[in-house]
Amino acid sequence: MAQGGDAARTVILTVDDDPGVSRAIARDLRRHYGGGYRIVRAESGESALEALRELKLRGDLVAVILADYRMPQMNGVEFLEQALGVYPGARRVLLTAYADTHAAIDAINVVDLDHYLLKPWDPPEEKLYPVLDDLLTAWRSSDHRPVPATKVVGHRWSARSSEVREFLARNQVPYRWYSSDEPEGRRLLEAAGTDGLRLPLVITADGAALVAPEAAELAARVGLATTPAAAFYDLVVIGGGPAGLGSAVYGASEGLRTVLVERSATGGQAGQSSRIENYLGFPDGVSGAQLTERARRQATRFGAEILTAREVTGLEANGPARVVRFSDGSSVAAHSVILATGVSYRQLGAPGCADLTGRGVYYGSSLTEAASCEGQDVYVVGGANSAGQAAVYLARGAKSVTLLVRGESLTASMSYYLIQQIEEAPNITVRPRTVVDAAQGEGHLERLLLRDAVTGATELVDAQWMFVFIGAAPLTDWLDGTVLRDEHGFILAGPDLTPDGRPPAEWELDRPPYHLETNIPGVFVAGDARAQSAKRVASAVGEGAMAVMLVHRYLEQS
Repeated sequence: MAQGGDAARTVILTVDDDPGVSRAIARDLRRHYGGGYRIVRAESGESALEALRELKLRGDLVAVILADYRMPQMNGVEFLEQALGVYPGARRVLLTAYADTHAAIDAINVVDLDHYLLKPWDPPEEKLYPVLDDLLTAWRSSDHRPVPATKVVGHRWSARSSEVREFLARNQVPYRWYSSDEPEGRRLLEAAGTDGLRLPLVITADGAALVAPEAAELAARVGLATTPAAAFYDLVVIGGGPAGLGSAVYGASEGLRTVLVERSATGGQAGQSSRIENYLGFPDGVSGAQLTERARRQATRFGAEILTAREVTGLEANGPARVVRFSDGSSVAAHSVILATGVSYRQLGAPGCADLTGRGVYYGSSLTEAASCEGQDVYVVGGANSAGQAAVYLARGAKSVTLLVRGESLTASMSYYLIQQIEEAPNITVRPRTVVDAAQGEGHLERLLLRDAVTGATELVDAQWMFVFIGAAPLTDWLDGTVLRDEHGFILAGPDLTPDGRPPAEWELDRPPYHLETNIPGVFVAGDARAQSAKRVASAVGEGAMAVMLVHRYLEQS
């Protein structure tokens, strides 16, 4: 019996408007190929096309299509012509009566027919199976391997398409990208019944078609946890960067019922880093994605829950409980909270940058776009480690990388090892004292207006790619009026709350705040969101672990 290399999801489809004939051919096919292929039958061209579109959305493979020539409304040739647009690689067979052989011969040119069979095909061992065996062998020898379950159809310069790709990649969800202006992308759009005016189209593993989905809907449909399993925990960690993941690992491993809440994807800014080379224990360096995924798996192995695409909008103390409120109105409570919200890259205020964000202007590494930069000229804005790491990574494939630095040099803000790598890279150029005055382009970035910060001289350069790393702003606005912060929005904790030796006026306990404790007892801060923090991955992880130690001390005394 012939077997398919991708047997579980490979289909042989047959369509005939005569129910008796349809059942007969399906019976013969199942008898010989049922162990290796799934046999799907339809009784009209319209229903067969609908079945093909559903198979397409689910990611199933179709090896052979057999269609009867004489069908009302849509004959076999017309059906195969449309089926060609859905599954161009499937082998096509026309079932004809002797009087219709001329139509079958004409169909060879119309739909690139692979074979035609005269009815009846008895005995199938002589007239049906040898033909299909040859066609299946030819199909298996061509490249029709299954693709990852999730498919994304978008446009190169669609901002939302870029965001969805980044979301899936950073959450370790396998996906396949299809451009909306290429044949397979158009086939998927047509199968989903959408015109492509709103992108991206995301097709999930179960065949659901989502048009420009929001993060919460997308997360839920691709299998990411978005809802807490309980109403009350020992510890809620807000933020999934290195500090938050560190807190989740140490909290869960030490027996605390722990849930981590992340608004986008675990890893934070560090998760976007192409390579971290100064983190303890990785002498050859490690990518932010690899480090993040290991930490995420470690946290879940110890029993921590990780919720994705949940935006926190409020925090309040309700007796001994600390209540965390979400944007959808729901909430979760715990004995303690660790704020590990991290920071986000500051936005360039130059004209044109806002309109072209996601269309050539990117904040952070946006590693999903790196492959598109191969052989092109790329600009990186910033002078700290994140900018240096991105420049070195992009330089591997880009024609040139120009690092735009506002200051006099890189030495004030970048690690020495990165400066050395930049100096050794022949296609990286550093332009000090240079700022971006404007970004220009129709629909996507095409030019940058650069200005010398000392002389004021300007220069207009061609550019399609700009990655921006210009400092960080804490993600703490939602804490306004609840948790004390400094003038820049960074959270005050421990000694910073008691500069004169006295705790804040609203502090009710007879002890001073612990080292990482905020003005709300039982609410701690770790990582980059803390005022005066070191802004390094190692220190963030360390603070996450220290915060858990202080949580234990708080719980013991409560």
